[in-house]
Amino acid sequence: MENNALENPSTSRRSRRSVRRGPATATVVVLAALAVTTPVHAQQSPAAAASHRSATAHGGPAERDRGELLDITPVADLDRAAVARFLADGGMDTATVRHGLRGYRLTYRTVTPQGTPTTATGLLALPKGGPHRLDLVSDTHGTMAHRDYAPSVGEDFGRLAPYLHASAGRAVAAPDYLGLGKGPGRHPYMDTASAVTASVDMLRASRTAALRLDRPLTGDVYAGGFSQGGQVAMALAGAIDSGADRHFRLRALAPVSGPYDIEHAEMPALFDGRVNDISGIFYMTYFLTAQNRLHPLYKEPSEVFREPYAGIVDDLFDSNHTEDEIIPALPATLKDLLTDDYYQQVQHPTGALLDAVRAQDGTCAWKPDVPVRLYSSSGDTDVPIANARDCAADLAAHGAGARVIDQGTTDHNGTYLKSGPQIVRWFDALAGRH
Repeated sequence: MENNALENPSTSRRSRRSVRRGPATATVVVLAALAVTTPVHAQQSPAAAASHRSATAHGGPAERDRGELLDITPVADLDRAAVARFLADGGMDTATVRHGLRGYRLTYRTVTPQGTPTTATGLLALPKGGPHRLDLVSDTHGTMAHRDYAPSVGEDFGRLAPYLHASAGRAVAAPDYLGLGKGPGRHPYMDTASAVTASVDMLRASRTAALRLDRPLTGDVYAGGFSQGGQVAMALAGAIDSGADRHFRLRALAPVSGPYDIEHAEMPALFDGRVNDISGIFYMTYFLTAQNRLHPLYKEPSEVFREPYAGIVDDLFDSNHTEDEIIPALPATLKDLLTDDYYQQVQHPTGALLDAVRAQDGTCAWKPDVPVRLYSSSGDTDVPIANARDCAADLAAHGAGARVIDQGTTDHNGTYLKSGPQIVRWFDALAGRH
């Protein structure tokens, strides 16, 4: 099976576009954890949790070592024509491609959701050409079930955005997140706070790596991301704006199709037809099994999932199964997946489930001092456009304007394919490029 990790799980039963394979990658040695530190409270907003961890960066060993670069492994070397072919094969407009690129897998120190030391990996993409000192795009990816789909390992959809931005002349830091790529353990799916800390630490590791590779960074950061990564980008931008690291300055924010409002937009859409059944079941099962390890939602899977699914769901989302293995093992509807009681609970969240949802929401409740555009589509049946509109309303309530750009009837993955080149041109305009 081709590892074409398209963000929309409903595409896994359809024919997928094969994306050109790159050079073989070398082995990275992942170092063991060092010590235990005090956990960050799950009730904090993602940006606040990231800021808390940054503010305590001179505390225990885990905080002091966050972002330390452990290894640089070359994973890609493409000329301009090869980049253009890769993007075209993925369905992307190639008009903004100006340079070839080199890609590197970075291994670096970071922390778990509980604050204990761990390692993570990510992709650093550098243009061949352009200015010697480079502005940096932080690109945070969408939902991925299998660890090998992550940008530093997979050579498919997860690299479209990094290659698009790097070929336009900027450095790109694309974290794999915890538990994906070559990082140890399981991915804490939709734990936005730990995705932000891993992303901040990827920026730090990228700064060190770029200097060693003689392409130093200016410190200016343009933040973007898709789907799950759109929400992470919003929270990451808030952390940078709050001073998560003094070396980085936020310049613009352009997330695509982020689930910014799970409580009021995403979860209700599971029940009124705005989210398609395949994607809804996939996302909800992933969310519940991952969140149960962080905010215990249930003692036994049978409290939430019907048989035979109760006995298999946790293993399905172990970071080693593909969408093509997971989706056929799940039922056709959410009602067939969940017990009667928990089906009602998901419709009207309370208690631990509501706490888990609200721990991810609120990423738009701040005032960016930089230009913001929110890209989405009315035709998206994975992350309905209501999420972007609610985010814009939250930003407005805090005194910040954000334009919602509706890409029309385009589907979920197509929303990024259409938005990506527009974002590159917008970043160019903001930077004074022509």
